[in-house]
Amino acid sequence: MQNAIVTLIVLCSFAYAAWALMPSKTRRGLAELLMRLPLPGFVASRLQWAARRSNACGCDGCDQAVPKKGAATDAKTIKIHRVKSTLKA
Repeated sequence: MQNAIVTLIVLCSFAYAAWALMPSKTRRGLAELLMRLPLPGFVASRLQWAARRSNACGCDGCDQAVPKKGAATDAKTIKIHRVKSTLKA
């Protein structure tokens, strides 16, 4: 029984990671394909939302991200200050 529960948890984790890391175009296509199945209401609504999403995800981690208004585009200098340690080895 314990092995079955662990297997289920690992499979769910794999499915979540694959869905989250999948390209948005593939995710939309898979969502449209899965919507043809008879699924519970909350799953179907989530898939409809995923199928309607545009390419722009809104994050800053991909090339499709829409620039935010007022976003700083200038490079900023980082200053690093060395601190002398007072600890003795």
